[in-house]
Amino acid sequence: MGGDLAPRTAVDGAVLAARRIDTGITLVGDGEAIERELARHLDRAALDLTIVHTPERVAMDESPTQALRRKPRASVKVAAELVAAGEAAALFSAGHTGATVMASHAAFGMLPGIDRPALAATLPARGTDARPGKSRAVVLLDSGANVECRPQHLVQFAMMGAAFARAALDVAEPRVALLSIGEEAGKGNELTREAHQLLRTAPVAFVGNIEAGELYSGSADVVVCDGFTGNIALKVSEGLVETVEDMLREELAETLGTRLGWLLSRRAFRNFRRRVDYAEYGGAPLLGVAGITVVGHGRSSAKAVRSAILMAARLAGAGFIEKLKVEASAQRAS
Repeated sequence: MGGDLAPRTAVDGAVLAARRIDTGITLVGDGEAIERELARHLDRAALDLTIVHTPERVAMDESPTQALRRKPRASVKVAAELVAAGEAAALFSAGHTGATVMASHAAFGMLPGIDRPALAATLPARGTDARPGKSRAVVLLDSGANVECRPQHLVQFAMMGAAFARAALDVAEPRVALLSIGEEAGKGNELTREAHQLLRTAPVAFVGNIEAGELYSGSADVVVCDGFTGNIALKVSEGLVETVEDMLREELAETLGTRLGWLLSRRAFRNFRRRVDYAEYGGAPLLGVAGITVVGHGRSSAKAVRSAILMAARLAGAGFIEKLKVEASAQRAS
């Protein structure tokens, strides 16, 4: 029931995902509204889709703490409890981020040795990936779960981000950087300066500070920061992509010559759009909780929902939580 166009885009995205994978999908929310949306799909009966009716939801303008306390049958809370009970393998929501984080924390608990959860957004980076047909990417965390952090939290984010890069992006030796206002160790505020010192001796491949302009350079595979900074960086990036596309469209429509150029370069523009489209990844996994949660954008399209569900299924199938537990234990021991 979360997202700007809920439940339509969530249902449409679930249908697209169900057509791609042999995995059951449970839709949690207003049963009648979900059934109406499913009725638009002629192959609905052939898909492994189940509805769990809940009479309540958390609105975007509600306090997550108060809403979850007042609404024990809120859809995101019920969905998280289904995962905790083993009736589902992962949770996806495009609704209230704070409520999703709190519901996941309450239902799953935290992984041993991890104090704070972090949202790991996957962003495009320059260069090509070693895998055929794959573009290079960078993992940014935290991208919105924690407004305030301590230096040791950024070290934990670095460890979790590296584990995610290995499991989801197939990066064998993830390079970790710290987002700051300068490359020098002494640059930044108290948080970044102290975090830099801790990361130098942490069991990760720390490559130093990175400025915002180098975020997409491909010089790091994982970039860590507090959630306030990360969320601003993420939102600026999304807005910039849309602005660049609009400007290009306007320029290419100006003259006959530019329109001809557009026709000749359409494939390159389509490839560009695919590389920078957040819908290709669909959402950000919430790392640190002892269960798989993927958080989507409120403006998530059906394609984004599909991609997020596929990501959640891949992480569940790869035993990501168990791998993260093992890595956390090994790094604490070191």
